[in-house]
Order: sequence, then C-alpha cells, then structure tokens
Amino acid sequence: QLQLVESGGGLVQPGGSLRLSCAASGFSLNQYVIGWFRQAPGKEREGVSCISKSDRSIYYTDSVKGRFTISRDNAKSTVSLQMNSLKPEDTAVYYCAASTDFYCSSYGTRYTYWGQGTQVTVSS
Repeated sequence: QLQLVESGGGLVQPGGSLRLSCAASGFSLNQYVIGWFRQAPGKEREGVSCISKSDRSIYYTDSVKGRFTISRDNAKSTVSLQMNSLKPEDTAVYYCAASTDFYCSSYGTRYTYWGQGTQVTVSS
C-alpha cells in the first residue's frame, strides 16, 4: 500500500513562499503521476498541479500559473510544489496524490493514493 506524506506547510505572509514536499514510504514516486490538490473550508477540492511520470506533462490551474512550480527529485523520490507570491486565497489544506495513469489529470477521481494533507495559511 502506497502511503504518501506531505510536508512543508505553515503560516506565511502574503507575498511569501513555501515549498511543499510529497514523499512515499517504501515506494518510488517515479512510477506514478503525482498531483497536488487543495481544499479550503467550505469549498470543493481543487486540482492545483500535477506532473506525469516522464515529466513531459505538467498541469497548473489558472490561479497558480506563474507562481507555483511542480518538480520531481528522482534521487530522493519526492515531488515538490514551490509556491511563490502566495495570496490569502491560497489558504487551504494541500494534499498530494498518486495515480497510475499515463497522463496528468486535475480530477481527483483519477488518483488512488492520497496523503493526509498539510495546512497552508497565508495571512498577515
């Protein structure tokens, strides 16, 4: 059973940066499509970004384009989400998820394995 663990969340002021990391225990993430999702209180879960197995397919939701960057570190078997120029509306619990699909997808139903989430709060 693939278990995912997110880290790197926290409290940051508007305009600040955070780097989220997703790791797996006992498995290599290199064989999975990895997606980042977020859910704010009272809102539906939203697909933020994803990266395919070969890194050829990368997706960002419009609201984070130019501010967030997803990347893999194959040596460490981790996937990171660098978040810059953070805004209060980025406040949410962020989840990483793994899929055995070939291509990226922003639909959570395509992902089989999920982490427990990490809180990101953007506030002054």
